[in-house]
Amino acid sequence: MKWFVGLGNPGAQYGKTRHNVGFMAVDRIAAQWGLSWKENGKCKALIAEGAVAGNKVALVKPQTYMNLSGESVRAFMNYYKAGLDDMIVLYDDLDTVFGQIRLRYQGSAGGHNGIKSIIAHTGTQTFNRIRIGISRPAPGYDIANYVLSDFRKEEAKELPLILERTADAVAATFTGTFEQAMGKYNG
Repeated sequence: MKWFVGLGNPGAQYGKTRHNVGFMAVDRIAAQWGLSWKENGKCKALIAEGAVAGNKVALVKPQTYMNLSGESVRAFMNYYKAGLDDMIVLYDDLDTVFGQIRLRYQGSAGGHNGIKSIIAHTGTQTFNRIRIGISRPAPGYDIANYVLSDFRKEEAKELPLILERTADAVAATFTGTFEQAMGKYNG
């Protein structure tokens, strides 16, 4: 099974924040694939399951809050007997320019608490990820306030195209390897 974990925080107050762009991406993908979200208490997540391009797939939105995302990822792995080789994590990234996405197959958390938690609960930094750029705030601006704030109006207008590109990158992993998708979408 291929599984795609979008990172974010549950609750309407976080719905349009930069930190929730991972949730936004998997919501977009679920809509494209015609999948519906269902609560799964054992996995501490909302999960949308189905078949796409001949593959069994699951989209996952941890409901643990960002800093504990790894708990949900580990619970999903245990419950579904899912391997890390089939997982792609989609999340916001301060070090990627707004409007760009970056695919990576390993690396440190880079200060991202959701990724830190996944690394802690899986015991590895080697897993596929799609970093969705939110850019860094101006110097002196509090990072926590920035990631938990809504996108600016002009950014919000561009967001659908960015989410579409992210969904295209995910779709590319069905027709080729993750490395091939990296070559296409990182360039």
